Amino acid sequence: MSAISTPHDAGAPLVLRDDREGVATLTLNRPKARNALSVGLMAALQDALEAIHDDRSVRAVILTGAGPAFCAGHDLKEMRATPTRDSYEALFAQCAKLMLTVNRVRQPVIAKVAGIATAAGCQLVATCDLAYCADSARFATPGVNIGLFCSTPMVALTRAVGRKAAMEMLLLGDLIDADEAERIGLVNQAVPAHQLDEVVAAVAGKIASKSPLTLAVGKEAFYRQIDLDVEAAYAYAAKVMTENMMAEDAAEGIDAFIGKREPVWCGR
Repeated sequence: MSAISTPHDAGAPLVLRDDREGVATLTLNRPKARNALSVGLMAALQDALEAIHDDRSVRAVILTGAGPAFCAGHDLKEMRATPTRDSYEALFAQCAKLMLTVNRVRQPVIAKVAGIATAAGCQLVATCDLAYCADSARFATPGVNIGLFCSTPMVALTRAVGRKAAMEMLLLGDLIDADEAERIGLVNQAVPAHQLDEVVAAVAGKIASKSPLTLAVGKEAFYRQIDLDVEAAYAYAAKVMTENMMAEDAAEGIDAFIGKREPVWCGR
């Protein structure tokens, strides 16, 4: 396991990375602060994701948190220490860049949530391509309770769950439990806490067994088409399918299926 630090917190292992069999696990490592997204932690996670994007040995990413919380959102003490417009604009621009990077890295990113995920932490869960949580996990966008509507978390939340469910979370600011998070689509599945590692490892392993080229093509296409109108989405998807069919991995996969054998991916 390696530690990734930044000049913001010199020497501190803000993000831990552990690579095994094509799966990179990134662990937010500010447990005493409930993994609040300080400027330093966001920078470290940004660096880790950018490094993974260019690492062709990694086919799937698991994102989790150290200690009892997944992520409690932005670091409010840090925010109030520099209460200027420029500081706030820079902070939220950095956060937006980080969330977009989660979507834009080649590899699928899976949130593994064992504790609370609130505000920007809930945003991070909603942003990940897949999310699994322990049955003890809790989620909220509680900014409204302290006079700060969760406007940036709202962007990811409204793209992950239905409008009414999103507005209820945003307007009430209440914690919802794991079962409710699964019901509204914020997470794929809530499982008993002792099974969470096993379930997420199985999902990541299955993804890692696929063609890395196909995963990258499919992930990019998913996010590009989702905001297009139906006609434009089909036109775009048809071009993607055509390009995908011309790839060596598609030929290998189809030939392996026809020949009833396991494919050997080359990533081209």
